[in-house]
Amino acid sequence: MKLTQVGAIGLALLAAAGCRKNGPQAPPGMPPAPVSVAAAETRDVPVYLDEIGRTVAREMVSIQPQVSGRVTEIHFTDGADVKAGAPLFSLDARPFQSQLAAAEATVSQTRATLDLARLDFARSEKLLEEKAISQQDYDTSKSAVAVAEARLKQDEAAVATAQLNLDYCSIRSPIDGRAGQRLVDVGNIVEANKTALLVIQKIDPIYADFTIAEKHLASVQAQMAKGALRVEIRLPETAGEAVAGELTFLDNAVQPGTGTVKLRATAPNPGRHLWPGQFVKVRLVLDTIKGAVLVPVVSLQISAHGPYVFVVSKESKAQMRPVKPGQRQGDQIVILEGVQPGDRIITAIPPFLQPDGPVHIVPPAAAQGGKP
Repeated sequence: MKLTQVGAIGLALLAAAGCRKNGPQAPPGMPPAPVSVAAAETRDVPVYLDEIGRTVAREMVSIQPQVSGRVTEIHFTDGADVKAGAPLFSLDARPFQSQLAAAEATVSQTRATLDLARLDFARSEKLLEEKAISQQDYDTSKSAVAVAEARLKQDEAAVATAQLNLDYCSIRSPIDGRAGQRLVDVGNIVEANKTALLVIQKIDPIYADFTIAEKHLASVQAQMAKGALRVEIRLPETAGEAVAGELTFLDNAVQPGTGTVKLRATAPNPGRHLWPGQFVKVRLVLDTIKGAVLVPVVSLQISAHGPYVFVVSKESKAQMRPVKPGQRQGDQIVILEGVQPGDRIITAIPPFLQPDGPVHIVPPAAAQGGKP
């Protein structure tokens, strides 16, 4: 679990606390300080790890021709969504049609030769029974049939190859996805298995790759053993709702150079909210704290003795409570120790507020001189 870092805000609050201790003091007999308060509340909150990741396409295919030839047609527009089997490019098919026709003619010729060899072999069988031919002539006739049958299979394979090459003249999408920018135009000569034509990426669902420090590995493994872990993916520059997904991959080794472990989340992306290659904020939810106590994060103060908050007592005095903060939850923060549900937490600290000093509660807009 990560504790929310107070950072620069904490330093500013520490400076403010020092001013209250060493700076101007409240004059004797000063009236109660006006303060705004918020009640400490309870609710179930997640325990999470916040990391930075990058989105990756679910599938990515680089389209290359499997035969050489000239591009005659392009059947898509750049950036279009394509379905598996949809035509993308057409190559000049005439050379391959000629090869197929020649191969089919060879098959016909070989088939005729085989038929003749079978007739000769049938006659040889009768003549051998009548001892009109030698055993050698019979074996020669039998061998001619076997040779013709093998040649026919070879020629039929040549027909299949020619047909396959002809089919390769029509290049189709192997996956559902989004087409990128085409890399060739009509009229270009492309080379088999070398020329790049197009890249197609499947972005629904989409991956989010990120890493965690190895010290968190045991916690992640323990929670994975209980079931799938929820992941929330957010774009850094937007404040919209997170895209929910699941943790689907944990690498099998810790990277020796960085001491981190690679993880991958999979999330549905029907609205194309996420795009391959983007940096994203990834929140891996490990567990849920039942009935956690939360206070506004602006109420948390820092002194030389540690974090604290001001609580309004039943006698309307400002009590200074040392606390143990947990993870931040939006504009609130979990308090693990030091505050009870329903406690009235001072959210804006007047400059002359002193521990056990008298206060009176006013609406936030009326608390003059306070600062979060």
